[in-house]
Amino acid sequence: MKFYSSLFFVGILFTITSCNSGSKSISNGGNDSIPFGLMIDFLRDSNKAVIIDNTPEFSWVVPKNAQKQTAFQILVSSSQEDVWDSGKINKSTSSNVVYNGQALNTNVAYSWKVKVWGDNNWESGFSSPQQFKYRNHEGTEITSQNIFQIDSIAPKKITETKEGSYFIDFGKDAFATLLIHYKTPQNDTLQIHLGEELVDGRINQNPGGNIRYQYIELPVSPNTTEYLLNIPPNKRNTLPKAVALPASFPVLIPFRYAEINGMGSMPKHNEITQLAYYSYFDDSASNFVSNDSILNQVWDFCKYSIKATSFAGLYVDGDRERIPYEADAYLNQLSHYTTDREYTNARLTIEYFMQHPTWPTEWQLHVALMFYQDFMYTGNTELLEKYYEPLKVKTLMELTREDGLISSASTNNTPEFMARLGFTDPNDQLKDIVDWPPAQKDTGWQLATAEGERDGYVFKPINTVVNCFFYENMKVMAQMATVLGKKEDALEFNKKAEKAKEAINNKLFDAKKGIYVDGEGTDHASLHANMMALAFELVPEEQISSVLKFIKSRGMACSVYGSQYLLDGLYNAGEAKYALELMTATHDRSWYNMIKIGSTVSMEAWDIKYKPNLDWNHAWGAVPANIIPRKMWGIEPIVPGGAVMKIKPQLANLSQSKIRIPTLKGFIEASFEKEKTQKYTFIIPANSIAELELDFSATDKIEHNGKVLTDLLDKIILNPGSHQIEIISN
Repeated sequence: MKFYSSLFFVGILFTITSCNSGSKSISNGGNDSIPFGLMIDFLRDSNKAVIIDNTPEFSWVVPKNAQKQTAFQILVSSSQEDVWDSGKINKSTSSNVVYNGQALNTNVAYSWKVKVWGDNNWESGFSSPQQFKYRNHEGTEITSQNIFQIDSIAPKKITETKEGSYFIDFGKDAFATLLIHYKTPQNDTLQIHLGEELVDGRINQNPGGNIRYQYIELPVSPNTTEYLLNIPPNKRNTLPKAVALPASFPVLIPFRYAEINGMGSMPKHNEITQLAYYSYFDDSASNFVSNDSILNQVWDFCKYSIKATSFAGLYVDGDRERIPYEADAYLNQLSHYTTDREYTNARLTIEYFMQHPTWPTEWQLHVALMFYQDFMYTGNTELLEKYYEPLKVKTLMELTREDGLISSASTNNTPEFMARLGFTDPNDQLKDIVDWPPAQKDTGWQLATAEGERDGYVFKPINTVVNCFFYENMKVMAQMATVLGKKEDALEFNKKAEKAKEAINNKLFDAKKGIYVDGEGTDHASLHANMMALAFELVPEEQISSVLKFIKSRGMACSVYGSQYLLDGLYNAGEAKYALELMTATHDRSWYNMIKIGSTVSMEAWDIKYKPNLDWNHAWGAVPANIIPRKMWGIEPIVPGGAVMKIKPQLANLSQSKIRIPTLKGFIEASFEKEKTQKYTFIIPANSIAELELDFSATDKIEHNGKVLTDLLDKIILNPGSHQIEIISN
C-alpha cells in the first residue's frame, strides 16, 4: 500500500512516500483518450508545483489514440476565475507552449488542463488538471526548483548481534536520516552506528577514503516515542562552496546499514525507518533487461545511482564536497534524461555554472555540451537566449591561436578573461585535467597504477584532449546559434570547428603510427587522446581502424569519468562487441567490481586503490545508465524536443533485450530477440516518429509488421504505435 501526502516546508514541496518502490508513476492510468504527463516549466505531474516564470511553458504527452496531434486547447484557472482559455489552436506542438493569459498573481493556486485533437479530427477529453502556484522571484535564475520526495524505507533485514544490539540492512545506500519509534520505561541512551561499508558482516567503523561512517548517541525517555536522528554536519561538505540543502532538511548522510545498541527488545520493521531524500523521481519511467545478468545488474545499479544522488536538487560531485562540477554534471545530465522524464535538475545546474565555474580547462568546455543536450531533449531555448553571450566565453574560443587550436597557456588567458568566465578570485587559473586522479608522482598517494587515470598522458600547451572538446563546442554552438537566428555566428563557429579539426588531424595525429599523440611536441599517445577524437567523430574514416586497434590495446586505462567518452567513441565507430565487454567486465576496473565490493551507488573511482579519497556516491560513475539507451540501443533525439528520434541498435552478441526510456513526447519501448531470425518490436509515442537504422546485409529479407520491405533504405520510418521488424537471413 502507498501513502502520499504533499507538505510545504519553506516553499519547497515534498512528496512523502511510505513504501520502498519510490515515487508515483506518471501515466494516463490506462486511459488512452486523454493527455497525461503534464509539465509546467518542466515540473512534472506533482500537484502544487511552484514556478518562478510569469509566462511558463506547458507540455504534455499526447494519448496514443490521437496518433498525431493536430490541435490543442489549454484552460488555466484559479479558484475565482478562468485566467486563460487558449481556444482551439491548430498546431501539433505538445511542449513548450507559452502561457498567454492574465497576469499570474503570487501565491494564488492555479490549475491547468489540456485537450487535443488528432488525425481525422479525433477529439480527446480534457486531461486531469495539474495544480501550481506562481511565486515572484527576485533572483536572476529562470528555472523553477524541482520537487523533492522522501521515501520511507523499511529494513530489508534486522538481526540481533547480541542482547540489546541489532544490525539493520536497508538494502541500498541513500542520502538519508533515521526515524526510530521506541518506547522505554526510563531515561536511557542508544548507541547508533550508520555506515556504507561492511567488514566481517558488521559496519566498518574505520572505512577508507570518504566512505561514510557515523556514530551518534541518542538520548531516549519515557515521554517520547518517536525520534528523528540528529546527525552532526560534515565539516567538508558544508563549506561555503558546497550546495546548501533547504533549511527544512535534516542533516543527511549516505548510509545503508545501521547498528543500534541498548534497545530492550528487537525492533519491528515498521519501527526503524530510513528517510531517504531525492529529487522527484519516477522509477517506472525507464527499465532495461537482457539475457546478460551482469549487464542487468550494472543497469539497475547505475539507474539507482542517478536517483540516489539527486538529493541536492543540483548535480553535485558526491558527498565529499557536495560541489557541482561541470564534467560530473554533464554525465549526470545524460543519465538523468535516459532514466527519468526529468529536466529541471540539469537546467538549475546549468544556471549555477554560469556564476560558479570550477578550475579544470575541460570542465569549462562541458558547459556548452550541457546547454546543447538540454536543448535537444527539451526543445526549449530560454536558457540559450538568456546566456548566449557568456556561453560563448565558456567555449574558450578567445584562447585560439592562428591555426585554430586553443591553449590554456594563451596570453589571452588573463585575469580579465577569467573574470568573464565567472571566477571571482584573481588568482584563479585554468588547468588542463584530462582525467583524475593524476599520476602517483603528482598526488603523493600510493596508487595501484603509477600513471593514475591518465594513461601516462604528457601535458603540452597544445593539448589534444582539450582541443577535441573545443572542436565539439564549436559544432554545437553553430547549431545553437542557427536556432537563435544568429547566422553570422553560426558560420563563424562552423569555420572554427573545421579549422580545429584540420589542425588536430594535421598536427596532433601521428601518421606513421596511425594514432593521436597527447599534444604538440610529444610523441606519447594515450587512450585519452584517441578515445576523445573518436567520441567527437574527428577521426577520418581511413584512420578509424588504427585508432580503434590502439584504443583496444589500452583496456579501461581511464577513470569512471573517461569511460563516458571511451564508450561513446566505441559505439560511434560500430565497435559494439568490445564496448559490451567493457560494460560487463568483472575485473577491478569495472562497474561489476563496484557492486562486488558492496556499493549500491556508483563510486567515484573503480576502486579505492585507484583513488584513495573516493566516495561511494558519485553519479559520474553511472555511465552505463546513459550508454545503454543512447548508444547500445541507439535511442537519441534528432529533432530538439524529441519529435523525431533516432533508434540505432548495436546489441552485439546479446540474444534478448527489452528497454523503456522516457522522452518529452512520451515513452519509447523496444525489445529484441535473436534465434533463427532477429525480431524487434518498437512502440513509438504519439506525436513522435523514429528513424530506425538496422545492421543487415543486402541478401537479408526485412519484414515490417508482416510486410516485406522491397525498397531497403538506410532508415525505416516508425510512426506512432507498435512495430514488429524481423530480419531473416538467407
